[in-house]
Parts: sequence; C-alpha cells; structure tokens
Amino acid sequence: MDMSKDNEKVRRILHFKFTLPGASEQIVAMIKSSAPIYQMFSNATVRLLQNVDDPNRFLQEIEYDAPAAMELNRQQFASDPRVQAYLQGWRQMFPGSIELDVYKLL
Repeated sequence: MDMSKDNEKVRRILHFKFTLPGASEQIVAMIKSSAPIYQMFSNATVRLLQNVDDPNRFLQEIEYDAPAAMELNRQQFASDPRVQAYLQGWRQMFPGSIELDVYKLL
C-alpha cells in the first residue's frame, strides 16, 4: 500500500456568503472567533470580508488543505451528520440565505 497516496492533500478555498442585517460588533467578533475550528485542516487561513457597498453582506473565506481521499468523497463528507449540524447552526444564526462555494487554485 502506498502511504504517500494516503497523505496527499489538495488545496481548497471555501466561501460562505451571507447577509447579516444590522450586524453588531459582537456577532462579527463571534464569527471571527470561529477561526480556530478550521485548524482541524492543516494550513488553514480564515478571512472575514464585509461588502463596502452593502455592509450587511459578508464573505468568510477559508483556505485549507484537505485530504485527497476526502475530496474524492466530498458528497459523502457533505452529508455527514456532523457537517450537516454545523451548517444548520450557521443557518439558524443567520436568517436568510447562505451561499457555500468550494474553489480550487489553478
């Protein structure tokens, strides 16, 4: 068995786009404080961006290295109950739509 295949990583960029009417500093601080959660993926970087033309619109960008095996099974990963619970928590905190996109570097 080739162990190097088991350790392969792929770089991904995740975008959470959401609207947060009347965002308070406390809510923004709470979002920023979630950054350590993403350290479960190696080399994760997290940024929270606010739209300058519409201050109620936000984009949280998370760039991380994911195991290649997980990428091959991303649909299975997305349907994992723990992932679903995490996303449900986001939906409850932020009424309105949340867009979630996954990108790769070219």
